[in-house]
Amino acid sequence: MSGSDRELTLDAMFDWLEKLPIPEGYKSEIVGGHVFLWPQRDTHWDITANILEQLRAAYPRKLLRSDVRMDCPGRLNGFAPDVVALSGEPGDESNVQFVAEVISKDTAANDYGPKRDTYALAEVPVYLVVDPYAGEWHLHTLPEGGKYHACVSFGFGEDVDLTGTVVGLTLKTDDFPRD
Repeated sequence: MSGSDRELTLDAMFDWLEKLPIPEGYKSEIVGGHVFLWPQRDTHWDITANILEQLRAAYPRKLLRSDVRMDCPGRLNGFAPDVVALSGEPGDESNVQFVAEVISKDTAANDYGPKRDTYALAEVPVYLVVDPYAGEWHLHTLPEGGKYHACVSFGFGEDVDLTGTVVGLTLKTDDFPRD
């Protein structure tokens, strides 16, 4: 077998994941070639659904995604973001305008580190990290050269002002539950 026959691909890794007996209610993704599994909690879903509902004011349903595989730049990065808003035609996954990740305790380091850097490298204009454990959110904008050059953080109850971004609306966080 040649070296190229043994090379891992995202497709091969996701094929393996589909064959595993992963318990219902668990989410999976691949970050830098490492497989992560964690349980989806009610708090996590409530925040995700809340963001999706608010984005409907600016995006048709067909341009919103949740927990759908998204291949990202870098080595073996197959993420399943909590919320994605696309521009353009439905089915055109190449133009991501907004990503939100609601952290889980076991994978928080990914959302604050390698995933943030990967989204910046992909030039996703708006990346929002929501932390139900700390009761706060972190908005990253101005991606360039693989880094976000602007970040603002506030607690739940403070609005996420996206009016100066491609999203063009304000997200309310008053109803975000804490864990």
